Amino acid sequence: MRPLRLTTKVRSGGTVHLDALPLREGQTVEVILHLMDESSDDFSALGESGLEFWHNEIDDATWNDALPSA
Repeated sequence: MRPLRLTTKVRSGGTVHLDALPLREGQTVEVILHLMDESSDDFSALGESGLEFWHNEIDDATWNDALPSA
C-alpha cells in the first residue's frame, strides 16, 4: 500500500481530526507527525515535483548506450 499524505491543523486541546480515510475498519496504521513551518511547503513541493524530466527518449538512449560492455 502506498502511503497517504494528509495535511491538517491542530485543534484546541492538541487534537488532530482526519476526515474519512480509504482504510478498512480495524486496520493497523502508523502515524508519524511532521511539524511544518513556512519553509516546509517549499521542500514538500520539491519532493513531489515528479520525475517527468528523466522520462525522455534522448536521456534513455544516452544512458542505455553508457552501460559498460562485459
